[in-house]
Amino acid sequence: MMMAVVLAVSAVVSYLMGGLNGAIVASRLFHREDIREKGSGNPGFTNYKRVYGNGLVTWLVLIFDVVKTMFVVSITAWVMWAYFDQWQFGAQFSGLCAMLGHCFPVWYRFKGGKAFMAGFATIWFVDWRMTLMAMALFLLVLFTLKYMSVASCTASLFCPIILPFLGVANIWVEILAIAGAALIILRHHENFAKLLRGEESKFSLKSKKAS
Repeated sequence: MMMAVVLAVSAVVSYLMGGLNGAIVASRLFHREDIREKGSGNPGFTNYKRVYGNGLVTWLVLIFDVVKTMFVVSITAWVMWAYFDQWQFGAQFSGLCAMLGHCFPVWYRFKGGKAFMAGFATIWFVDWRMTLMAMALFLLVLFTLKYMSVASCTASLFCPIILPFLGVANIWVEILAIAGAALIILRHHENFAKLLRGEESKFSLKSKKAS
C-alpha cells in the first residue's frame, strides 16, 4: 500500500516537473516568441539551436531538460531504495512519467518535446554503465550520420536491449525501459518521414541562427 502511494505521488510530481520546458520558457522570455512556431516546431534543444543559434541560453535549455528530470528521478530512486530496495524500478518509473510530462505537458496544452534528454537523464539512475555505452553510441551515430533524430532513437533502442546483460533482472524495469524507448522513437516519426523525403536537417556544432 505504501509503495502504491509513493509511486502515485512520484507519477504526479514527475509528470508536472517533466512538463516544464526550457525551450518554451527561454523563447518566450528572451525572444517573445514560441519555439513551437519556429523551425521544426519541436520545443527542444536541437530546434532551439537551429532557430536562435549556439549561445549560452541554448545550452542552458539542454541542461534544464536534464536537471529537471534528474531531480525527480533521484528523489524517487532514493525513497524506493530506502523503503523498498527498488531504486532501479523507482528511477525508471519516475523517469517515464517525466518523459510523458515532457512530451504532453499540461502547462503548454499538451504540446511538448520528444523526451530524449529526459530519457538520458533517467538511465543514469538505472545503470551508469548503460548511460556511458548509450552516450558513446549516440555520439558515434550523431557525428557519423549527422542526424540527431537517428542518433537519439538508436541510443534509446539500445538501452532496453542491453539492460538484461547488465544484470538488471527486474522485469518491470525492462518493461518501463521499453516503453520509454518506444515513446522517444514514436515522437520522432516526423523526422523519419523527413529522412525518407530527404528533408531532414543535419546537426552541426557550429553556431548558425536561422534567418
